[in-house]
Amino acid sequence: MRGSDTIRQGKPIEAVELFAGIGGFRVACDRVGIQTQWANDIDPKAAQVYCDRFGAAQFHLGDLVTLLDSIPPHDLLTAGFPCQPFSSAGKKLGLADPRGTLLGRVVEVLDRHRPPFFVLENVKRLLSMDRGQHFATILAALTPLGYWVEWRLLNALQFGLPQNRERLIIIGHRADRPLAYLGLAADFQDLPPFLAVPWSSLAQLRKRFQNWGLAYNNQFIQADLPYFSAHITPPKLSDILEKQPDDRFYFTADTQARIQHSERVDRYINGVEVLYNQRGGSRMGYSIFGTNGVAPTLTCTTSRHYERYQVGNAFRRLTPVEYARLQGFSDHHCQVISPYHQYSLYGNAVPPVMIEWVLKQLLNSTGVKLSL
Repeated sequence: MRGSDTIRQGKPIEAVELFAGIGGFRVACDRVGIQTQWANDIDPKAAQVYCDRFGAAQFHLGDLVTLLDSIPPHDLLTAGFPCQPFSSAGKKLGLADPRGTLLGRVVEVLDRHRPPFFVLENVKRLLSMDRGQHFATILAALTPLGYWVEWRLLNALQFGLPQNRERLIIIGHRADRPLAYLGLAADFQDLPPFLAVPWSSLAQLRKRFQNWGLAYNNQFIQADLPYFSAHITPPKLSDILEKQPDDRFYFTADTQARIQHSERVDRYINGVEVLYNQRGGSRMGYSIFGTNGVAPTLTCTTSRHYERYQVGNAFRRLTPVEYARLQGFSDHHCQVISPYHQYSLYGNAVPPVMIEWVLKQLLNSTGVKLSL
């Protein structure tokens, strides 16, 4: 039942997807039997992909600000709200950046429709920006709406993808008691019951947030929880490479020349095999990677799409199909647009398998039966 604490059994769960991109949340919702009834993005390229993959019936292209009145009542709101203001690769302006106000639109939709659940996604840096003040501002906007708000830092590696991709997941539920949906029983063995822990005020925080926490009515508790493996140990990057990629992806002669002015590294950094780096610097765009580890975090930054990998005796960049596999999409999810634009869209997406796990944790714990 929309706008209440529970969902009526036997009735399809209906979702609204804000900042939909190429549909990472949509893929996850489809997999667990949740019906997406309304979706939006402002990017025409992302819209092409979304409509090609899922049809145009539920999709609305344009500025969300102009479409707020068309959003229907719903049970679940999802949003990978724009991360550029918070990314470590950007200017780190946080909520001072005008784009950050788009989060205010998410809050407005939640306040207007009061869905029982929401799931948001953003970058790891949000926990530490300005000594935690940006994330405290976000929590302070969400918790007065009557939601228990829980967050946890997850990594694509935990879900069987060979990519070091840490993402902050924020969920909300309108329940009458605090529940941990993003934690496993083993995570909390050494922690006292929630209500027995001294809660802190969001307004008093002056340091980074830890990787898990629960907030309500401008108060919160938190802990640094260990990583867990929701799936099998992730494969190596070499395991998901295309066997015969097109010649246009190879830069062997150019890379061999670059190596002459680079430093040999030969070590693993966060599971990523780094072979060479720019002499006298550490810019990722000048690194040359191996394939015996995992991939570094894919991004929407154009320069990052030309990073070089040693595959056998050759050197090349990754292909769009390999980007799709690293994110957990089907090989040709973005085939409707050019390979050049596919890189950015994959780099800006959320891995569907990560969100699928979150949805199962959130909804199965309430007794809602999902189509697994």
